[in-house]
Amino acid sequence: MPIQYYLFLSMALFCIGIMGTLMRRNAIIIFMCIELMLNAVNLLMVAFSKMYGDAQAQVFVFFIMVVAAAEVSVGLAIIVMMYRKVHSVDINILNRLKH
Repeated sequence: MPIQYYLFLSMALFCIGIMGTLMRRNAIIIFMCIELMLNAVNLLMVAFSKMYGDAQAQVFVFFIMVVAAAEVSVGLAIIVMMYRKVHSVDINILNRLKH
């Protein structure tokens, strides 16, 4: 399969993630869009690794996946605590948490 297909798919996933992050106000959907952007970068790195025959990029992908797993655990804990406090996951309500 040509590298252009991987580039296009990765670019499309990353753009969907950016649009979801900028347009949505639900914290869970924003969180999922950030994960989608991380996975788009992972796909691109694996594609280039396959193209150039270098396994070093796949090691970086592994570390990105570990950091993403840690991000999921911390992020979901923050979202759950926010829901318990204000009974909503709308990020516009976060201004109320200052007081």
